[in-house]
Amino acid sequence: MELAEIASISGKGGLFKVLKPTKAGVILESLDELKTKVVASASQKLSLLKEISIYTTTQKGTVSLEEVLQKIYKDFGNDIGLTSEAEPTELKSFLKSILPEYDESRVYISDIKKLIKWYLIILQQVPEILTAPIVVPQKEEEKK
Repeated sequence: MELAEIASISGKGGLFKVLKPTKAGVILESLDELKTKVVASASQKLSLLKEISIYTTTQKGTVSLEEVLQKIYKDFGNDIGLTSEAEPTELKSFLKSILPEYDESRVYISDIKKLIKWYLIILQQVPEILTAPIVVPQKEEEKK
């Protein structure tokens, strides 16, 4: 499985595997032991994890969620030493250790909590994502 096949639905906890599109939306399956199927309609905000980035203060301005997840795995492996319920100062310190250049004015505590929750779900359900090589799409002029 790839990060492009995993989605988050605004207002629903957890992560979902994208199964297939329908006329009214997308069929998803929860990434937990229950494997609950749900249809996400066009009115729900669905975000593919592959398209999510974290704001930075670098010239590029963002870093992909995939890169951040893999950095967490490289640095902490199976034990990140905290949960999403940790104190805000601990959460900020954690992200600062992973991504020193993250933009503290645009990345909120709720974002860091979500990052930790998602990491733990991915670690348990689809750990191969954390070690897969990152494919960076080439720009048209680089292909020539």
